Amino acid sequence: MTVICLTGGLSAGKSTAARYLADRGAHVIDADKLGHQAYEPGSQAYREVIAAFGDELIGEDRQIDRRVLGSKVFGKPDELKRLTDIVWPEIRRLAEAEIKASLKSDPHAVVILEAAVLIEAGWQDMGDEVWVTVVDREVAIERCMARDGLSREAVESRLDSQISNEERTARADLVIENNGEADALTAQLDAAWARIRG
Repeated sequence: MTVICLTGGLSAGKSTAARYLADRGAHVIDADKLGHQAYEPGSQAYREVIAAFGDELIGEDRQIDRRVLGSKVFGKPDELKRLTDIVWPEIRRLAEAEIKASLKSDPHAVVILEAAVLIEAGWQDMGDEVWVTVVDREVAIERCMARDGLSREAVESRLDSQISNEERTARADLVIENNGEADALTAQLDAAWARIRG
């Protein structure tokens, strides 16, 4: 089995790459989805987050209200670290369990762990290789404004809160450039896929 850790910044094409590789037969584990699972009522992380940040996080449906939680950590590095110290280990545990299950069902599987915060969380040791999608800042801004209907300021603020492309590529085994057309992206993915499939 091969495990690829896939990451990239805002609008760099990470999810597009993951979907393309899934179509080729890879088993994709989406850390974002695992993040939602980590907050499920009754989970250890759910209890710890409420203990740390207060009962006002609990919505009428007993779910954690992510907007209320966001307001408590946004722009507050210490509070954000407090939150990620609870949630990131739980996401890692869920991802490891899914990798193990994939190996059991298909020893020759290619597993893609897609995670925006892969480097920040220190999860690159979970895979055999780290693949990073990168895009120029201006392209990312234009794509994100068009996709999410956000203002330039809002997109720049999001980009500024992330680690840089340089920090990501310093840890990459493969850098996938995504400034051009879709077929330029898929050509790079096809070559990488052919290599790991041997």
